[in-house]
Amino acid sequence: MTSPTHPIQPLLAQRILLLDGAMGTVIQGHELTEADFRGDRFTNHSSELQGNNDLLCLTRPDIILDIHRQYLAAGADLIETNSFNANAISLADYDLVDLAYELNVEAARLAKIAAQEASTQERPRFAVGVLGPTNRTASLSSDVNDPGSRNVDWAELVDCYTTQARGLLDGGADILMIETVFDTLNAKAALYAVEIERAKQESFVPLMVSGTITDASGRTLSGQTPEAFWVSISHANLLSVGLNCALGAQDMRPHIEELAQVAPCHISCHPNAGLPNEFGGYDETPEQLAETLASFAEAGFVNLVGGCCGTSPDHIRALADALKDFRPRSTPEFPKRLTLSGLERFELHEDTNFVNVGERTNISGSARFRKLILEGDYETAVSVARQQVENGAQIVDVNMDEGLLDGPEAMKRFLNIVASEPDVARVPIMIDSSDWDVIEAGLQCIQGKGIVNSISLKEGEEDFREKARLIQKYGAAVVVMAFDEEGQAVTTDRKVEICTRAYRILVDEEGFPAEDIIFDPNILTVATGIDEHNNYGVDFIEATRQIRQTLPHAHVSGGVSNVSFSFRGNNTVREAMHSVFLYHAISAGMEMGIVNAGQLAVYDQIDPTLRERVEDVVLNRTEDATEALISLAQTTADTKQTRQVERAWRKEDVDARIKHALVHGLVEFIEQDTEEALKKHGRPIFVIEGPLMAGMDRVGDLFGSGQMFLPQVVKSARVMKTAVAWLTPYMKEEQAQSAEPSRAGRVLMATVKGDVHDIGKNIVGVVLECNNIEVIDLGVMVPCAKILQEAVDQKVDAIGLSGLITPSLREMVHIAQEMERLGLNLPVMIGGATTSKKHTAVKIDPAYPGCVVHVSDASRAAPTALTLCNETAVEAFADKVEKEYDVIRSRHEAKGDAKLIPLEQARANGLQLDFSDKTVVHPQRVGIEVLSDYPVQDLVPYIDWTPFFATWQVPGHFPEILDDETKGEQARSLYEDANRLLDQIIETGGLNAQGVLGIFPAHRVGDDIVLQPQADTPETVVLHTLRQQRKQPAGRANMALADFVAPDTTIQDHIGAFAVSIFGVEELEKAFLDSNDDYSAIMVKALADRLAEAFAERLHEYLRREVWAYAPEEDLSNDERIREKYQGIRPAPGYPACPDHTSKPDLWDLLNVEKVTGSQLTESYAIAPAASVAGWYFAHPQARYFGLGPIARDQVADYAARKKVSVAEAEQWLAPSLGYSPD
Repeated sequence: MTSPTHPIQPLLAQRILLLDGAMGTVIQGHELTEADFRGDRFTNHSSELQGNNDLLCLTRPDIILDIHRQYLAAGADLIETNSFNANAISLADYDLVDLAYELNVEAARLAKIAAQEASTQERPRFAVGVLGPTNRTASLSSDVNDPGSRNVDWAELVDCYTTQARGLLDGGADILMIETVFDTLNAKAALYAVEIERAKQESFVPLMVSGTITDASGRTLSGQTPEAFWVSISHANLLSVGLNCALGAQDMRPHIEELAQVAPCHISCHPNAGLPNEFGGYDETPEQLAETLASFAEAGFVNLVGGCCGTSPDHIRALADALKDFRPRSTPEFPKRLTLSGLERFELHEDTNFVNVGERTNISGSARFRKLILEGDYETAVSVARQQVENGAQIVDVNMDEGLLDGPEAMKRFLNIVASEPDVARVPIMIDSSDWDVIEAGLQCIQGKGIVNSISLKEGEEDFREKARLIQKYGAAVVVMAFDEEGQAVTTDRKVEICTRAYRILVDEEGFPAEDIIFDPNILTVATGIDEHNNYGVDFIEATRQIRQTLPHAHVSGGVSNVSFSFRGNNTVREAMHSVFLYHAISAGMEMGIVNAGQLAVYDQIDPTLRERVEDVVLNRTEDATEALISLAQTTADTKQTRQVERAWRKEDVDARIKHALVHGLVEFIEQDTEEALKKHGRPIFVIEGPLMAGMDRVGDLFGSGQMFLPQVVKSARVMKTAVAWLTPYMKEEQAQSAEPSRAGRVLMATVKGDVHDIGKNIVGVVLECNNIEVIDLGVMVPCAKILQEAVDQKVDAIGLSGLITPSLREMVHIAQEMERLGLNLPVMIGGATTSKKHTAVKIDPAYPGCVVHVSDASRAAPTALTLCNETAVEAFADKVEKEYDVIRSRHEAKGDAKLIPLEQARANGLQLDFSDKTVVHPQRVGIEVLSDYPVQDLVPYIDWTPFFATWQVPGHFPEILDDETKGEQARSLYEDANRLLDQIIETGGLNAQGVLGIFPAHRVGDDIVLQPQADTPETVVLHTLRQQRKQPAGRANMALADFVAPDTTIQDHIGAFAVSIFGVEELEKAFLDSNDDYSAIMVKALADRLAEAFAERLHEYLRREVWAYAPEEDLSNDERIREKYQGIRPAPGYPACPDHTSKPDLWDLLNVEKVTGSQLTESYAIAPAASVAGWYFAHPQARYFGLGPIARDQVADYAARKKVSVAEAEQWLAPSLGYSPD
């Protein structure tokens, strides 16, 4: 209910506003006595009152008013009322419950007086009514022996907060703030109460919420991450969200940054003056606090800043001076997505794939769960939920609809115990009941944002509206059943009709967020023997398709097990039916479903005959489908094979066998050999430092001398990891940490924020481990704060940063700047396909005084890392690198932009092509075509194997490399392993390919290409291209991609777009890594990259021959395709002809990529999954690839104006292409 006309709104857009500091700290400075707290009114009160600071609003209002005035004089824009504990629950400790309303009125009145005194027309001041957290928690048990018990409930909290809010509003508060939130359920009750009171008073007073992160774990006391905390309260239309208390500013920084990245409202921050010292005081000076918070402002994190415990007017005065020149954070806009929370945030992206809602905690869906609940064994019943989450459920459905139960009490008891189990509580809860009292009982127990399952129009519109309003007030999403006053929808038309009506009521009339609506169009049982039921599966699937197409941002779910009730008792058939039904429903747009997460058959692995019979039933394809499925239901098969191979080397001494296994990457016998070696050597440490390290030393020597290739090294690492994993329990038993094998160093590695590519990093990690360097791998998309914090906590010797896309270069510079700001002194290794020695020298190295070195490949990583980890060698090495980089920088600066010509001159020398019926072919099909679950086996003939060998650092052209004298043997082994794994992947369906392409009318306007996404609408998409500015030899043009498209004055032209991705890589990689098989884990990624490129190649051929059909007779070999002997090009954003990644969102929107393939763009425009390719199609016979080269300031300014962004932003994204140094 924040009014856009509230006077604070324009101020927040102009500057960072200042909150006041601590009230309690300044009160303590007055050294008040019991008499001061009692005053005349409470002389005979039965309880001690000293320490009840809120009471001073009545007994020493002069002191409270003076403190407000001091903060206003120091520069505060907002002063907080002295009402932190002025609620009935906290006041009960002083026997002052009846004073709650009066205290809040007086607290607000005093703050309002001071604010009005200090206000001017140019600078108004505001009184903020504070609602504290109370001294109880609704999410945590008060009894260690009973996790389901609570010392406060929702009703008590709402009652006490309603009184407090009424008093603050009646006293004149301009704004309300729920602060120091350590339990989000308490805060949700406060939001609920405030909403009630604001509605009664028809008040548009803005509302702020500030949480508190209690320790280094980065979570609230009740266990939520900052992101989950935000999601849980996001329904309240807040003026701001922020953090206060518990931490000093420096420790609060990463959590404020996290909030700033997800919240579309203003961000507040009022930390303590550092952490308490041993005497409970706070030592951070005003200048120190101001300096730290100024860095927040400089980074663009904050809109409102102040102080909490230990701060004083002097701190606020210092903040006012330090922040006066900084711009406030701009509030971002985010796409409309269903976002839920338990202890962690869950967001339903298009790339989330299908969301499993665990069904086994439904008293009607699990006999075991029902028995446990009826017996009152709630704690054991929680294990059912835990198993669902472990099996992949992203949401847990809880249903207590049983006639023998007190439904509301059972729901409350179970959810309270779930809250004490972090493994379960981390996921959102779906509260499932046909009894509204049970639903409300559940909503009053969950601190996260859950889902209500369900409401419908069955009881009429007014009942439907009332429940929807309450659900919104509780902050939940909703499942809406396809059920109205006439009954349950059965046909497609009725399902769509009811859901459309419900959508219009909720979205258009009640303002319910469309993204929080989940329709359940009723999955009904098929194969019942009743003809009318045969089309139920088809009806649901088709209704789903229409709902997703016509009701924007809404979702579709359903209870999947309903479809197979006719085959109760036959799990094989039921699981096949569920899988087949989901396969087709998901293709139609179903995004989630209530299923048993641990019992879903893999569609491609269902026996083909069974799958066909099931599809006949689900899709109603034949009249005798039910009978045919019944006759097949008893079919089972089980085959096992075993084999045993003996080798001559098995007869050698155990140490020699271990060395042989390591050098040759043989894992088959390593565990039994390790066991034998332990018996021989006596202690695990002696096995590791003896035969295992001897073998790895030999591996390192062979690799370093070029006698061993990277794939072999990775296989060796797999053997080593398997052996160490076997020894680990014995090492733990010894508890001999000092006897652990000495390491050459410890290196932290990470792919930087926004980038999902890590195959190169993983290879380097294996090589470093083979050289006795401990590697701490943080994975991909790692934020700067986490990299640096882990580096400090883990006491590493060096940091390795990896990135593939050009935006990663900017993030690496940011990390270097942060290391400088924090005063770190750790060497940094830079690596990845997009990195270079030149960029490292010119951009990254100057940002950080420590050693920064570019590492070109894995073979150079080990000697570099060993040197950086050597205290005696690193300084001389750093000096050597710095001298080399000084030379590189000097050369770069000397080049300048002398050889670049003005943009207008470059345009005048643009490529002049013929656009006529001879060169412009009208496509056979215009629009979008989706290629879902494209057969992976059909991509294999299109694989370009040459880059595959380069990935493994066995360079050479395929197939000639297989016969190379030096590398041939290793290349053949690698090729055989790859094809063996590829066959396995195809057989098991471990990877799946998703793609989309489109062709659109287009014409050129200058250096821009204007696309028309739909022929029947005037809407356009503009692709901004860049032109070469390097002076060309006579007769050669300065090209831009726009040159390949006809101007609108000539002939109707087109361009195409595509996106392809390979999914399933992470799951396979994890399975291999869990088995200590680094070799296969890396192999999967390498193959997925090749398959993605092969898919792009296959799609382009399909476009040339059939869709655009400008080359219908084309018949090329794979080698000819690889050498691009065809007409047309497919340049990708981020590559030489179009280096700007920011054109990807246009491509994603144009093709609806996220929805139809599941691929997503990161904040730096990398594509997830990493094995993905996307780009544009140009068909002109003379279209060809080219490199943009360096560009000058005039083109960057022109490009920024065309894209409607600042020059600085354009320079950021075009950094690798700039032919000058930005200001």
